[in-house]
Amino acid sequence: MATFIGEYACKVDVKGRVILPVAFKKQMPADACDHFVVRKDIFENCLVLYASEDWNRQLQKIRKRINPYNREHNMFLRNFFKGTADLFLDNNNRMLIPKRLLDLIGAERDVVLAGQDGRIEIWASDIYEKIEMPADDFANLAEKLMGGSLIEPEG
Repeated sequence: MATFIGEYACKVDVKGRVILPVAFKKQMPADACDHFVVRKDIFENCLVLYASEDWNRQLQKIRKRINPYNREHNMFLRNFFKGTADLFLDNNNRMLIPKRLLDLIGAERDVVLAGQDGRIEIWASDIYEKIEMPADDFANLAEKLMGGSLIEPEG
C-alpha cells in the first residue's frame, strides 16, 4: 500500500495532462504499476487519485458492505462509480485527467496534488489555498477523534 505524503503545485497542460510528482512516485511500492483510478470526492470539491492496488482495497471494502440487489445500495454504487476513470502514466510520468473531471472541480491550469495517506487529492489551486481550519479547531478535532483512552489488546 502506498502512503502519499506532501503537497505539490502542478500545471495542467493544454491536453489535460499532469506530471505525477517524483516524490509521490518514490512513495509507491517498488512493484506498483503506473495505473491509477480517479474519481470525484464524496465530501469535497476535489478529485481523488488511487494507485490501482489501493483502489482494489476500496472495492473490497465496498463489496463486503453492499448488496447490488438493494435499491439504496445500487444507487450508492452508481454514484460512487459515476465519472470514475482509469489513468496511466506515460513515459514522462504524465497522466491524462479527463476534462469533465477537471471541470467538475473548477480546475483549469493550476492544481495541487495533496497526499492523504493511501490516496492523492487533486484540487484547483485557488480552492485549495482557501482551505484552512483554525489551529484551535483542529486541536479540538484531533482530541475528539484521537484523544480517547487507549485500550491495550489482550494476549
